Amino acid sequence: MELSSRMGLGLDIEEMIRLKNYFRYMGRDPTETELQAMGQAWSEHCCYKSSKIYLKKYFSNLRTPYTVLAMEDDAGVVNVIDDLDYVVKMESHNHPSAVEPYGGAATGVGGILRDILCMGSQPIGVIDSLYLGNGRGVIPEGYLNTHFTVSHIIAGIRDYGNRVGIPTVAGSLYFGNQFEGIPLVNVGCVGVIKGKNISRSRVSSTNDILILVGGKTGRDGIHGVNFASRNLEKDDKESRKAVQLGNPIVKEPLIKAILEANDKGLISGMKDLGGGGLSSAAGEMCLAGGAGGEIHLDKVLTKEQGMLPWEIWISESQERMLLAVQQESVDQISGIFEKWDLPYSIIGKSVPGKRMKLFYLEDLVMDLSLNFLTSGPVYSKPYFNSKHEIRSTVYLRDPKNMEDEIIEVIKDFNNSGKFPVIRQYDHTVRGNTVQKPFVGLPNRETHSDSSVLRMDDHSPYGLSLSSGSSVNATQIDPYNGTMWTMARRFRNLLCSGTDPHSVIDSLNFGNPNDMNVMMQFKNSLEAIRDFCQFFSLPVVAGNVSLYNHIGKNNIPPTPNILMIGITDNYSEIFSPDFKEEGSTIYLLGASGYSLAGSQYSTMKDEQAGSLEPVDMEELASFRRLIMKHRSSGMIRSIHDISTGGLIMSLLEMSFGSAMGFRVDISSISPVRVLNKLFSESGNRFLFEVGKGREAEFEEAFKGVLTRRIGIVEGKDAVIVNDEQIILRKSIESLRTIWEKGLETIVG
Repeated sequence: MELSSRMGLGLDIEEMIRLKNYFRYMGRDPTETELQAMGQAWSEHCCYKSSKIYLKKYFSNLRTPYTVLAMEDDAGVVNVIDDLDYVVKMESHNHPSAVEPYGGAATGVGGILRDILCMGSQPIGVIDSLYLGNGRGVIPEGYLNTHFTVSHIIAGIRDYGNRVGIPTVAGSLYFGNQFEGIPLVNVGCVGVIKGKNISRSRVSSTNDILILVGGKTGRDGIHGVNFASRNLEKDDKESRKAVQLGNPIVKEPLIKAILEANDKGLISGMKDLGGGGLSSAAGEMCLAGGAGGEIHLDKVLTKEQGMLPWEIWISESQERMLLAVQQESVDQISGIFEKWDLPYSIIGKSVPGKRMKLFYLEDLVMDLSLNFLTSGPVYSKPYFNSKHEIRSTVYLRDPKNMEDEIIEVIKDFNNSGKFPVIRQYDHTVRGNTVQKPFVGLPNRETHSDSSVLRMDDHSPYGLSLSSGSSVNATQIDPYNGTMWTMARRFRNLLCSGTDPHSVIDSLNFGNPNDMNVMMQFKNSLEAIRDFCQFFSLPVVAGNVSLYNHIGKNNIPPTPNILMIGITDNYSEIFSPDFKEEGSTIYLLGASGYSLAGSQYSTMKDEQAGSLEPVDMEELASFRRLIMKHRSSGMIRSIHDISTGGLIMSLLEMSFGSAMGFRVDISSISPVRVLNKLFSESGNRFLFEVGKGREAEFEEAFKGVLTRRIGIVEGKDAVIVNDEQIILRKSIESLRTIWEKGLETIVG
């Protein structure tokens, strides 16, 4: 263990003994480069040793006929129609963002762009879901200030995405004291491709030339995967060296050059250099192609002199791609790289057999079986066997003044407008954005339920994107809370008039050696499987981030779900802002109106009982009805009820227009006003229906619980219960409060 610690390998005693036995069988001592290579390959980050057994159990059969590639290469590929596919992936960059927020977040964007690019796809949109401290909890000694962390994570995403010319189009933002010192940065990307142009992350033969192109190799990012495979420690200055340095100015020409070469059929296979650097990319490409490899490390272009062979091999320097190219294509592809002024070098080739040999000058510095290199340990971690959390109901005290309480709810970080963050991102570069993260009148926008991108210039097809996790619910009950997460993403896509099509996960959990954490992990996977099986949705790509804990304090289970929807006519999508004075407001969907899992109960620091389970049959009915009637013209806008409950959903619809509303909640349910306004349970939607279309709408949606609750009118928000006015405030005054909610944490 002393050797593992001294060399930064991150391997435990049993893994070191296994290495020792291998080299004893080989009849020799390992080289420094071989030990470092094994440390990368057997890290939690690279081989998923604590999660692989569960991922295989729950996700291996979640495919559909339109799934092209799932869980095989660097990103998932899904067919839409004919030869038109989309490529998608989501990953976390949590540990780097905790110690170096700006660089960690920026390189999270850079890495996910390369995952899409290495499939031969043009990236068209970035998605970010952030889970950050709220500045109200205790920051552990030796960890970064919350305001510094928040502002620098946002700046890192902004600067990289804006400079590389790919829009940041969707995401989510959650603030909680559970994330003080342990921020979560989940970044996704979607691209488009013609099926014939898909590139695989493998060599095509035993005689491919291996070309490294893009940024030069340096000492930044060394031991990045080892760092991401352990717990965070205070004042961990050494780990800051494991954070890569991104360069978006190099990324833009790299994207253009790779796509040009791929369109011309010059690339046999390619992989980006992310976690583990060359060590992971070269080994995985050769093994996947049934070959071995010979690499000359002295041919790698470096940022600095004197780099040791093992440093070159495991460096995670950014903006690098490894390409497999046929010998006859080398000159032509070299010309493309020179045209785009990109550094490149021929560093080796694929060879018969399944061994990876590394040379530095004339010295053989590594000679390992690829099968052994990639045969990382697989652990079946013990877990507590409990599926659902049963909690007694806690009845929160009625406030003295409901209007004042509503204003406090609007001010809450997780309910307030996210404009101080999302306005920093470019949403429209490339011109593919049909629906932005905010919609409505100029300077009066509200949040959209999902962003929508057109796929290309020649097709009416569009993609909708929704990403997030219901942390308030998962921390109560990981199974049902994950079901809430899945259902919210599903409803978000329906609110845009798009049909849910695929699922991508980014699973963030605490210490896998904690039996409670592994129970949370297993239950979340089970929920994703159950939901996807019911709705016939494929899980096409994913990521697992463990060891998100400080000491014994684990983050709450945070299974972030990115769900993609499709539409065959992006001109027919919906947005949540009110459209017409005098239109009718309907509340659809059943609920027990529990406050469990709500932002309101979290604000009050109360766990208000057990979560209501998701009614998937009801949700399926909504899917069928919305898809059937989306082109009828009777539906003017749709918004689902989620964070903040009914009151926030009504206000958000109004904030995007110049119109107020009058709503009577008397008939909703025989529960307290508190529950009617702030409950987030059930599959509930608000529909705005055009004047004179009410009877038609009620007939069309008679298969689900439908209530007419109000009208769009005036400039005020008016809510009535049993003839008593609960709220009467101008929309403008409430919007001002909503817009300023994040100033103290972001501004």
